[in-house]
Amino acid sequence: MNRAGERLYNGIVKENPTFVLMLGMCPTLAVTAYAVNGLGMGLATTVVLALSNLIISLLRGVIPNRIRIPAFIVIIASFVTVIQLLLQAYLPSLNKALGVYIPLIVVNCIILGRAESYAYGNPPVPSLFDGLGMGLGFTAALTCIGAVREILAQGSLFGYDIMPEGYITINIFGVAPGAFFVLAALTALQNYVRIVGKRKGREYRKLQSGCSEDCMNCSDTGCARRFYDNGSGQTAGSDGTALSVTDLDEEDR
Repeated sequence: MNRAGERLYNGIVKENPTFVLMLGMCPTLAVTAYAVNGLGMGLATTVVLALSNLIISLLRGVIPNRIRIPAFIVIIASFVTVIQLLLQAYLPSLNKALGVYIPLIVVNCIILGRAESYAYGNPPVPSLFDGLGMGLGFTAALTCIGAVREILAQGSLFGYDIMPEGYITINIFGVAPGAFFVLAALTALQNYVRIVGKRKGREYRKLQSGCSEDCMNCSDTGCARRFYDNGSGQTAGSDGTALSVTDLDEEDR
């Protein structure tokens, strides 16, 4: 698998920000009463993730290390403002439904986390696909949660009635507590699939944990834990090459 494909797979499956890493819970629980809201929120976050990752990667040699976090926030906030203005102009109903959670994308831990852990230390193209992968994984999770909640609470999907006449709705799934139940059920389903696969001898260590802890054989160069202590007082990289403290300092500089 090439590096771009690896980053897409990583965000959608291996380290899905919602079902695996449990990040971005605020919009996940708040805006997923309808599938279209989850889809809209996820796509808006995807655009911001991909573009901010790309710009931060392009500017990583220019942004001083000591002010990188404020710089990241300025870049992310700029893209969020553009997205909000576009939604106000072309999709006012969706913008009204998502409300304050659109501007709150600025402080979404998924976006700032990928900027810090991946985009700031990797080339532009992998960073772009890393943002796309994480964003699409977030979109898929929110859409799934929204679809289940909408079917149970309204008997519809994307606004279209799909349940037979006389279907009894379960109103609790239309309010915030219902999101907890659906998220827990979908996460439990993922765990069940992982456990069954493990019993059949499949490798599932990277699902849910997000890391195999095998840094020497790991190809994920964007992992924040890609360095490990090999017991000799030196630190080794993901390729197993020993790096001294001086080498690390030079890399930081």
